[in-house]
Amino acid sequence: MPRRPNIDRFLHERESLAFVTGPLAGVDEAGRGPLAGPVVAAAVVLPVEWIRDGIPAEFQDLNDSKQLGAAERERYFGLLTVHPGIRFAVSASDPAEIDRINILQATHRAMNGALRALGEPAVAHALVDGRPVKTLCVPQTALVKGDARSYSIAAASVLAKVTRDRVMVEAHRRWPGYGFDVHKGYPTPDHLAALERLGPCPIHRLSFAPLRRPEPDLFGG
Repeated sequence: MPRRPNIDRFLHERESLAFVTGPLAGVDEAGRGPLAGPVVAAAVVLPVEWIRDGIPAEFQDLNDSKQLGAAERERYFGLLTVHPGIRFAVSASDPAEIDRINILQATHRAMNGALRALGEPAVAHALVDGRPVKTLCVPQTALVKGDARSYSIAAASVLAKVTRDRVMVEAHRRWPGYGFDVHKGYPTPDHLAALERLGPCPIHRLSFAPLRRPEPDLFGG
């Protein structure tokens, strides 16, 4: 396996801490693209000592959740959620909320929910994966592909992804015909075939194509 580039994944944390007096959180989401299930966001505050002195060896390969295998994600989830020096919170918007306010707003609402759920002391600044979030409840630095550039965002990425995957595995137990345990709600050929055969179930996002009903033709014949 080729070695990963030697990237300083605490560079943006140190830059932020130079002008911030208060906790710094990484924020990321999982599940914007699927046809079913919630969108999940996580916020993680890593120890300041790690940012200054370096991350412990057991976290060295923490990365964007999409770059990790399922077993690696589960391992890091366990490490992150039991470490006494790490603060974290997870929040979600369910399919009904996604249909009501749209996926972008639902994602941002979940991000704010995770940040607020961290409690006190309140987060002073957030590193966010992707584009700026206009409605974020704290000042932010947005980093394109931030989950591969920042340990804080990578940690949030793992927590959000593993949490959502577990929700979808549980959904498979309730609605076994769709294969949620395999595709996690994404529009794979097997998922689309199951929708053709069974129709939507209660966790499908009815505002998403191909589930969205066509608008009535008010002027048609």
